Amino acid sequence: MNNSDSRINPRQLGTPRGGPYAAVPTSGDRKNLNKPTRGRKKSIFEAYMLKEDVSAGLKRGELIQGPLRINPKKYHEAFIPSPDGTRDIFIDGVVARNRALNGDIVIVKLLPKEQWKVIKPDGSDKETEATHESDVPEDMLGTCIPQETAKGDAESPDVIIEAQFDDNDAEHGQDLLKDTLTDDIKKLSLDTGEKAKAVVVGGVHRTKQDDGPTTNDPRLLPDKFLQRTAKVVYILEKKHSRAATGFIKLLADKNSELFKRCAMFSPVDHRVPRAYVSLTDCPPDFVTRPEDYSNMLFICRIVDWKEDSNFATGQLAKSLGQAGEIEPETEGILTEYGVDFSDFSPKALECLPQSLPWVISPGELAKRRDLRKECVFTIDPSTAKDLDDALSCKQLPDGNFEVGVHIADVSYFVLEETALDKVASERATSVYLVQKVIPMLPKLLCEELCSLNPMQDRLTFSVMWKVTPEGKILDEWFGRTVICSCVKLSYDHAQSMIESPGKVFSPEELPPVSPQHSIAEIQQAVLNLHRIAQHLRKQRFIDGALRLDQLKLSFTLDQESGMPQGCYIYQYRDSNKLVEEFMLLANMAVAHQIYRSFPEQALLRRHPPPQTKLLKDLMEFCNQVGLDIDFSSAGTLHKSLNETFGADKYSEARKEVLTNMFSRPMQMALYFCTGVLEDETLFRHYALNVPFYTHFTSPIRRYADIIVHRLLSASLGARSPIKMEKEAIQRQADHCNDRKMASKRVQELSADLFFAIFVRECGPLESEAMVMGVLNEAFDVLVLKFGVQKRIYCNALPLLGFHFQKVGRKPELTLMWEPEKPEEESVPQVITIFTLVEVMLTSDGVPLKYSALLKRPNSEKQLRPSPATLGACGEGRVGTRVPRSREGLAPPSQTLRRPQATGTKGPGGGWSRPWHCSRWHGGPKTSSSSWVTAWGCPPCQQLGSTRDS
Repeated sequence: MNNSDSRINPRQLGTPRGGPYAAVPTSGDRKNLNKPTRGRKKSIFEAYMLKEDVSAGLKRGELIQGPLRINPKKYHEAFIPSPDGTRDIFIDGVVARNRALNGDIVIVKLLPKEQWKVIKPDGSDKETEATHESDVPEDMLGTCIPQETAKGDAESPDVIIEAQFDDNDAEHGQDLLKDTLTDDIKKLSLDTGEKAKAVVVGGVHRTKQDDGPTTNDPRLLPDKFLQRTAKVVYILEKKHSRAATGFIKLLADKNSELFKRCAMFSPVDHRVPRAYVSLTDCPPDFVTRPEDYSNMLFICRIVDWKEDSNFATGQLAKSLGQAGEIEPETEGILTEYGVDFSDFSPKALECLPQSLPWVISPGELAKRRDLRKECVFTIDPSTAKDLDDALSCKQLPDGNFEVGVHIADVSYFVLEETALDKVASERATSVYLVQKVIPMLPKLLCEELCSLNPMQDRLTFSVMWKVTPEGKILDEWFGRTVICSCVKLSYDHAQSMIESPGKVFSPEELPPVSPQHSIAEIQQAVLNLHRIAQHLRKQRFIDGALRLDQLKLSFTLDQESGMPQGCYIYQYRDSNKLVEEFMLLANMAVAHQIYRSFPEQALLRRHPPPQTKLLKDLMEFCNQVGLDIDFSSAGTLHKSLNETFGADKYSEARKEVLTNMFSRPMQMALYFCTGVLEDETLFRHYALNVPFYTHFTSPIRRYADIIVHRLLSASLGARSPIKMEKEAIQRQADHCNDRKMASKRVQELSADLFFAIFVRECGPLESEAMVMGVLNEAFDVLVLKFGVQKRIYCNALPLLGFHFQKVGRKPELTLMWEPEKPEEESVPQVITIFTLVEVMLTSDGVPLKYSALLKRPNSEKQLRPSPATLGACGEGRVGTRVPRSREGLAPPSQTLRRPQATGTKGPGGGWSRPWHCSRWHGGPKTSSSSWVTAWGCPPCQQLGSTRDS
């Protein structure tokens, strides 16, 4: 972009005359607006408190600190977690948010109780909890679900089911923004009371709790019906990158002075404010040919946001290219999440070995245990280039085994307090996109000198055990080693060996193997590791571990264009489990070793228990739908998940749905320094159910592992103690947490991007789907073929109407499909949790936006019970017919609502067609060739009929 000296003075901009996406006060905002004072411009936002006043307020308990999370689908709603783990604190409106952006660490002040939010017991009004990005720890959740990508204008739904990943979930949309989200389970459960009364609200059949609030005055209600509200008074740390992708437009008022100097930047993510940008930063012909740039993506950096302006001030940084194309969208994602994808600086590269080819010196070899003649090999994805870890397994004369985990010794090359160390600590992690990797370290290290490539001598850190065939550990050894991997196996190769233990593999079936070792020797080592891993895994879950496996979408790409050619659900198999078990074992062993040696400086990884409020809501929901789940511990939760369902072919689908629900209350696993936490019980890892855990096994791609390597080396006397004090280690741990979360989010968004393009290029795509949540006017499904979650709205379907009700305490939608032919009857379809449906994914014609359309149920299929009804849950069914009374229709006491209230309203309320019955109450005739009344005529309660027009 043009870097002109002509810059915008934010004070001269003031507040524009409205326009979309301005900071229009909500009900919450109006309560917090400053009163105008004579002689100066009215402030929209409050001035921030002084830092010393903030410190004093925090000490007195008058102020609360926490990370701000903004609802991506309703950007005027924001939340911070409550310190006591109860319902999140609600921040209502842009003004109350006071210019803070998503992810910022903010200080808030609670509003008076009369301004707290009243929570409706049916939970059907709107969000009451914070939106999270994917925060299930990788130690528990091996993979993530790609969520729907929305881009373009759309109406915000009345209720938002926020499916995983926060952080999950994101940010390619207009009003319907993409994010992997955490749901307030209340949106699924609606009622919790035993007794419910039927009421009709706006034509939709709902239920009302007997024990619900009888007043809307928060001062007269108990806390269980209230959500505390607050306003932001200070931004403690600006975690948001202040960068956004979006579009530029001319200002609406062509006669204003601003029109001559500024354009308007509209971000794709509406959680970021619109911003004035200088025309000198815009393309030279933008003013004369704005239409040429209507679909051009730009990056803008927010540089200021004054108290008296609805809009921020921004600076255009770069033009990316056309929206909806892979590289512009990818660069936008990386920039928004602050991923450094620039070339490494000359200073950093000077830290690398300069004389190539590099060889291990005799002096270094003398300091290490030489394992180069041992049968050591790697097992990785077939496309992997950064090989962190290798395995070995040698049978001993006494029948036991010597098992080794060998990890690249990155800390040998990345020395503390060097320029390279500084860059690696700032990047903190490699970022894996569908089509490429943004590395933490230069290519010379991550793909060559540190990567455990076959038949090359490499420096490693090893953990070795003497174990019995049943996996019982008899002895343990840590040390610096040198290895020479004999083969680079893929997970597919190892899986073939496991599945065909008696097969003799030919050299053509495997990658090149070192002549010092036979294929049979390697195969036997893999089989021995597999058997030991099975015992270790079984014991881990007996000891109370939890694992939530969610679906992960993988892609095949065209080698020339880079476009997605196909996609498939990644299969997590025994070969993956083999590697996972020994990596977990090594990480736990190293955690104990460095904590014993450095109790004040150890960098460990803890996983707090699930969030109390969300866990309670999930328990209530499971009770409502008849699921017998034991939430008392991670182990009982794992056992419940794996024993709840039947053995039919849809049991796995039901398990996927429930796994997704279970992941929602889970918190992030976090790096921390042991010296800053006094209570050792807080060190525990909930999902693994172990007292100490760390990350040791991936130093090529995680900076935390490099610190752990330095600690381990110092604990063995191989180097001097680490130079970092505990406070510095904690600061680095916090940074690693932030970058890990950003990396995970970017990875998910990359998958979303490629899947949206795949739907656009190869769609429409058909798949079975299972219902995950039922609302009063919509329902969420997990698309089983692709692992994506989508919301289906009733008003987007060709329905005569739909009916929401509670069956017992279970939410249920009945859809009445329009007949395909005049002589046919309307087809009813019942939607409830675990219902199996058929959907079609279609591109919406807007970049990166696609929809799930519910396919019309097959009339013959309606007469058969769904396989989903056969499991222990007994909830799922496809298009089960509703009970019928006279003339084959349901009782008139049940009321349907037409999905779209367009055209002339009949006496039924929200129908676009008039109601008809044999008494005919007037009104225009339907344009259809037949008159259809699905349930009954409200004026006389006479059942309707279908007759020719």
